[in-house]
Amino acid sequence: MSAIPSEERSDDPRLPEIDRLRGLVMVVMALDHMRDFFDADALRFSPTDLDRTYPFLFFTRFITHFCAPTFAVLAGVGAFLYGAKRNHKALSLFLATRGVWLILLDAIVISPVWGGPGRISLGTLWAIGCGLLALSVLSLARPAVVFAIGAAIILGHNLLDGIHAADLGAFAPWWRLLHEPGALPLDLPGRVLYPALPWIGVLALGYGVGPLFQRSAQERDSILLKAGLGALALFILLRAPNLYGDPRAFALRADGIGSALSFLNVTKYPPSLLYLLVTLGGAALALPALERLGGAAGRALAIFGRTPLFFYVLHLYVGVAAVLALAAWRGYSLEDIAAVVKSGAPPDDFGTGLAGAYLIWILVVIGLYPLCRWFAEIKRRRSDLWWLSYL
Repeated sequence: MSAIPSEERSDDPRLPEIDRLRGLVMVVMALDHMRDFFDADALRFSPTDLDRTYPFLFFTRFITHFCAPTFAVLAGVGAFLYGAKRNHKALSLFLATRGVWLILLDAIVISPVWGGPGRISLGTLWAIGCGLLALSVLSLARPAVVFAIGAAIILGHNLLDGIHAADLGAFAPWWRLLHEPGALPLDLPGRVLYPALPWIGVLALGYGVGPLFQRSAQERDSILLKAGLGALALFILLRAPNLYGDPRAFALRADGIGSALSFLNVTKYPPSLLYLLVTLGGAALALPALERLGGAAGRALAIFGRTPLFFYVLHLYVGVAAVLALAAWRGYSLEDIAAVVKSGAPPDDFGTGLAGAYLIWILVVIGLYPLCRWFAEIKRRRSDLWWLSYL
């Protein structure tokens, strides 16, 4: 094999810094999920419940807020770069089929992890799939137009916060698909966790900034740094006086750390404007730094970034298997575990605590790296297998 890592070959059309950023958010996302599986507090209360949480738990959750928006905006960038050397028909067909594939994968393969057998939980892959379906049509327009549409959705969708499914009669289930978490249409078992409309905006925004990645790295990084700082500044200007952009208001609390947590306690379901400003602003600042990240860390992140779906599915099922094994070792039956999950009242010895969740997260990431590297190499070598682009 060549001594040049596959993710950094001079003839590779991929941008290593995008793979590294995508890999970073995948690794951080795994931390959030191991917290869900192994820290019993995840069953007792939300880590963003300011009356019950504590700083270590809150910030563990907060840093993982960056994952879904960053992955979604990079999916939009990737869609543009994929279509840059293809005609509109080929791009639209690819985006539509990939969108349907991700929605089906979420409903069939991922949903049992979160909702149990027979229930559908429409989450991250559903949201990205809807965004790709929208892009299959929006990509017929110029990137600047797609950018404007994405920005308008992100900036304006909180104006819809006052519209509630309960007031919409027969249209209520369909509104939940778009903007308000809740029950599925047609009396299907399960829930909508990620309403699609804001996420469509994020993917459209990513597609619209795609041409930026055809410029020189120096010019692109300068623009990204200004955009990231601008997004964070706008976040502060809107958040401090509670002007607009999040249904969860900031309020001063009894102590400084409590006030800081309240300031950062933005809404993910659906992702508010303020949520997207702070997360996408942070992503814009991170990408230029990751361009300069070399060595083993840079190569490892690029590997995870080249195999995101493979890693996503594997880490969930490895995590579920590990927590079931731990519970069985401690004497719990499957019925006991189901009762604990349903009641939200786990016993004191359930799970490993937050520190244990961090340790298991590290072990899972290290354990999956060789598999992801193997799969990344297959994808690189077997470009003749078209279906590998869907994994």
